[in-house]
Amino acid sequence: MVFPRKSHGAVAGLYVKDYNDLGFSVGNRLLILIEAQATWTVNILFRILMYLVQTYREYFRVTEQDIYNSTKLKMPKPELYVIYLGNRKERPEEISFSEEFFGGEDICIDVKAKIIYNGREGDIIHQYVTFTRICQKQVSIHGRTRKAIQEAIRICKDRNVLKEYLESKEKEVVNMMMELYDQKEVMRSYIKSKEHDTKVETAKRLLTIGKLSFEEIAIGSGLSLEEVADLASLQLA
Repeated sequence: MVFPRKSHGAVAGLYVKDYNDLGFSVGNRLLILIEAQATWTVNILFRILMYLVQTYREYFRVTEQDIYNSTKLKMPKPELYVIYLGNRKERPEEISFSEEFFGGEDICIDVKAKIIYNGREGDIIHQYVTFTRICQKQVSIHGRTRKAIQEAIRICKDRNVLKEYLESKEKEVVNMMMELYDQKEVMRSYIKSKEHDTKVETAKRLLTIGKLSFEEIAIGSGLSLEEVADLASLQLA
């Protein structure tokens, strides 16, 4: 989520992760759209709650507000929506945290989200869903690169998908999505590093048993045979 500094009334931007989410501010409102795929689950309310908190944290950061300060925070009013693309027969207009998980009890915090179904051909919801799918397609071809974003924007403009917005904000969209892609690569590297550390610790424990071959330890830990041999030599050193 990217907010312009000291600006509260502009489109905040697109936020694309493993899920297709969109957030933007209009006047004193913060609108968040969460895309649900074909499989329906009310657990999406947790995703909305976490995303809302994350979005507000970023909003306070870029508007230079200190949540620990005694000054009352200023923030846009949230409006939460779920875009459902499946064919479920029951189609509620709204789902809530209290109703779905606590039988409608009065609880200390509640999250309510309005449900939007598919959108109609050509409307803003339909265009948004089309945009995210085109982005995913181009990323599968070109990777998480500037070329993938530029191709997605070109295709969308050719198909009249978010054309006016993309023509006026193309540079901002490209820069923002490149930043998000970079952040995702950093996170992937971090996760990969943590996974490798876990494999190393597993191999070390198996080595201390002293009854398994290097081949068996490699299979059990997920490391290569060479990595297991290197660990064994270090432990003997």
